[in-house]
Amino acid sequence: MKIVIPGGTGQVGAILDRALTEAGHEVVVLTRRPSRDREVWWDGERLGSWAREIDGSDVVINLAGRSVSCRSTPAHRKAMMDSRVHSTRVVGEAIAAAASPPRVWLQMSTIAVYSHRYDAPNDEATGQVGGNEPDVPDRWSYSVEITKAWERALELADTPHTRKVALRTAMVMSPDRGGVFDVLLGLARLGLGGPVAGGAQYVSWIHDQDFVRAVEFLLDRDDIDGPVNLAAPGPLPQRAFMRVLRAARGIPVGLPATKWMAELGAFALRSDTELLLKSRRVVPGRLLAEGFTFDHPQWPEAAVDLVRRARHGTGSVRRPVRA
Repeated sequence: MKIVIPGGTGQVGAILDRALTEAGHEVVVLTRRPSRDREVWWDGERLGSWAREIDGSDVVINLAGRSVSCRSTPAHRKAMMDSRVHSTRVVGEAIAAAASPPRVWLQMSTIAVYSHRYDAPNDEATGQVGGNEPDVPDRWSYSVEITKAWERALELADTPHTRKVALRTAMVMSPDRGGVFDVLLGLARLGLGGPVAGGAQYVSWIHDQDFVRAVEFLLDRDDIDGPVNLAAPGPLPQRAFMRVLRAARGIPVGLPATKWMAELGAFALRSDTELLLKSRRVVPGRLLAEGFTFDHPQWPEAAVDLVRRARHGTGSVRRPVRA
């Protein structure tokens, strides 16, 4: 298959590019800064010659969007919103104009759309959309608005011959340098891998191998469209999440951090505490109902695998041998 990945130069794009290329597919990445073969320039805002890559392709997986790991300033919030909505809109325009449109469009989204909660997990059918929770910072609601606008742009795209799926994705855990797992492991090695603000907030995650397998599953299933949660079925509180990670790496102690310490750390890292403090308790209701099985459903085993691969420098997704 020919697979086009707009915005495919980040961590998640690199994971998919490696795995799908290894599986024998032709992968083309659309990027603002092409630097190697199979990378084509686009600006993520206007139709251009890049649209020829989509015409005649089999699959589009749009990952474009400014990183959310930044300070919550008006300029950054606008950039996060615009980069997602504009890129989704223009991908839809390219598909609509194609003489031979792709059969499926997987659109990146995020579990940030769900509410901050501890009491019950959020799935696609019964999950609570966030934005109006009491006792949370007002700026958290903007992440919900971004996600809603992002998915609305997908829904409004006039692509009758192309199936559309919104990938509500949790943190993708891989041993790649600079990824979220690498950052968390680095904090643990520094002795900073303890509970944050008590650590009761839930962490939802997905192992990179399961992320790739879920994408392939959704490509193969012509009967699935709309929002799908890409998250492992075993979310857990942050204090337990980090305790398990420390155990997998052989680190006995992790210093706790108060809420104000988290605020200070996020400021120093030019990030936002929403990534640390929002309780993201999300489960993959639709994937499980449709028969998808996770190779790494629970964090203890997944953490051991990721630590092992990080130690040996094996960042690529290697599929397990199946009978």
